[in-house]
Amino acid sequence: MNYILRFSAIFTLLFVLPGIITQGKTAPPIFDKARFYTAMSKANVDEIDYVLAQLKESLIPEKTAYEGVLMMKKAGLLTKAKEKLSLFKSGREKLEAAINNDDGNVEYHFLRLIIQEKAPKIVKYRSNLKRDTEMVTTLFKKLPPVVQQAVRDYSKKSAFLKPADL
Repeated sequence: MNYILRFSAIFTLLFVLPGIITQGKTAPPIFDKARFYTAMSKANVDEIDYVLAQLKESLIPEKTAYEGVLMMKKAGLLTKAKEKLSLFKSGREKLEAAINNDDGNVEYHFLRLIIQEKAPKIVKYRSNLKRDTEMVTTLFKKLPPVVQQAVRDYSKKSAFLKPADL
């Protein structure tokens, strides 16, 4: 009889209680970095919105930087000047905050390079092009494979980042 009680107690602790405790709770979705870079390479507001929605639920440390960059990318695709400028400024604040918090993160500098290279002169966001290019080329090998591929792809159309430098 003691054996059955012990077995029931162990079964309850191992299988029933965890199910009751976690009922209704779901793990945050896994963020798809490759899809993020695909959205960055296309001019598609719906794709950007999809990735932004993924980011809202994500707990990744790069969240602020990614949101900021996507906001700036999206701003370039909008038609109303006031909306464009407002979204661009908000995105820039997020990206710059992420860089200030982790200045050694090469990926953040790569993201800023992408935006600065394409940013219109009126927004005055082009002051770090050389620094970011040097950082990306110097520390390219330390980037994760997904980011390395994004850098390679971007370098084919960049005026600052050249494939031979990688």
